[in-house]
Amino acid sequence: MTKTKTKKTTTKTDAAGGSPQRRPAATPYAYDRLLIGGRWRAPAGDRVIEVRSPHDHRLVGRTPEATAADVDLAVAAARQAFDDGPWPRMTPAERRTVIDRFKTLHREHADELADLTTAENGSARWFTRMYQPMLTDRIDDFLRLSAALPWEEDLVDAAALRTIVRREPVGVVAAVIPWNAPQQSALVKLIPALLAGCTAILKPSPETALDGIRLGEIFAAAGLPDGVLSVLPADRQVSEYLVAHPGVDKIAFTGSTAAGRRIASVATGQLKRVSLELGGKSAAIVLADADLEAMAETLRFASFGNNGEACIAFTRILAPRGHYEEVVDAVSALVRSLKVGDPADPETFVGPMIREGQRDRVASYIELGIEEGARLVIGGPGAPEGLEQGWYVRPTVFADVDNAMRIAQEEIFGPVVAVIPYEDEEDAVRIANDSPYGLSGGVFTADRQRGVEIARRVRTGTFTVNGAGRHWDAPFGGFKGSGFGREYGPHGLEEYVELKSIATGIRA
Repeated sequence: MTKTKTKKTTTKTDAAGGSPQRRPAATPYAYDRLLIGGRWRAPAGDRVIEVRSPHDHRLVGRTPEATAADVDLAVAAARQAFDDGPWPRMTPAERRTVIDRFKTLHREHADELADLTTAENGSARWFTRMYQPMLTDRIDDFLRLSAALPWEEDLVDAAALRTIVRREPVGVVAAVIPWNAPQQSALVKLIPALLAGCTAILKPSPETALDGIRLGEIFAAAGLPDGVLSVLPADRQVSEYLVAHPGVDKIAFTGSTAAGRRIASVATGQLKRVSLELGGKSAAIVLADADLEAMAETLRFASFGNNGEACIAFTRILAPRGHYEEVVDAVSALVRSLKVGDPADPETFVGPMIREGQRDRVASYIELGIEEGARLVIGGPGAPEGLEQGWYVRPTVFADVDNAMRIAQEEIFGPVVAVIPYEDEEDAVRIANDSPYGLSGGVFTADRQRGVEIARRVRTGTFTVNGAGRHWDAPFGGFKGSGFGREYGPHGLEEYVELKSIATGIRA
């Protein structure tokens, strides 16, 4: 739960630079300044974001809430740093040195950052502790890709005349991220943007504002030059102001499809570069020859990982009619095995929803599924016994679901799955594609090559056969309402560069 209070903090100072005033006390994440242009500054307004645990509502920490005036300062700093500062003019190797230093510091704080995310958004400890080393690996990937990318290369024509092709930074980047996987969402944007020579403004969600501020502290300690990075926790209104700001050259957004449409309309109207990683309603096609035990184990993570608050979650399980009840039983047995509770408990698999409103949203979809006539197999309305205080829902499985039902068409963003019957392979592909989204999906089969052929027919940006891991240099992004642009790999790095051709008239 996040509350925003309109009261002034007593320790605020007007001095720029210096310490962010994080106090090692009962609430160690207590900030009274914002990181603007790499310097800690008193906020323009007096609103304060209080971040509270979605498990027991205890205070995790507080930070100033940014205003439009703070955005103006951050954009001005980023603009000056990009137009006149050293960062874009450093060699790629010099920038990699700073990012490598950040990687080392980030790794040293891995456990702290994981536990902070668990406290803020209720992601189970197993998930946040697992993710931190993966983030280190992804930073390494981008460092490797930056070293291999031809930042400047020559083309020579038949007359031996030389044309230079340059990759130059796109400019000032606004990185707007959600709360469900804040470290990953931030770093997959900031690392390639900074390696490309861009300056950046990170706009974290209020629910995980402290996570964003801590990242800013670590980047500052790594030695980014003044102006290169700002971190502005803020609400949707200030986010829109940032997105529409004329000093911003590119928007990198992860979030809901509705918000993505709004951002796209603003960006295209101003001819800004934009990349959008949006929602999903991914289908897992279970073929008749699938190993159901292995399928269920994959769905443990693919459907219910991170409390089901994942855009890539497999939330539609497509089962052949001839084996339908077997699939329903396997999925239901999986859900019975999931421990729900305190996300800080190492034994917990599913924690609370991020906030009261999200709890109510998921609960309303569970009620809707019952009203639509789906068969409730396990779970249902109400909180699990003993967890009524936090923002908890029961992990839920619906059977006898028609793909036209709202619970099969709309993103719920919680631990709720729908098992949908299909007649044959053609029907399964049709149902999988009958969605406004196209982010992820999968197939389970004993014949992997058959699975690959099915994957080629399903219109999603990512697809797995039997839960196979994706190469991290492979692009990630969506079709249709799941957005456009790609993250990870060379494609993710190229999102932050412009191509320039210089015809020299000089012979090679």
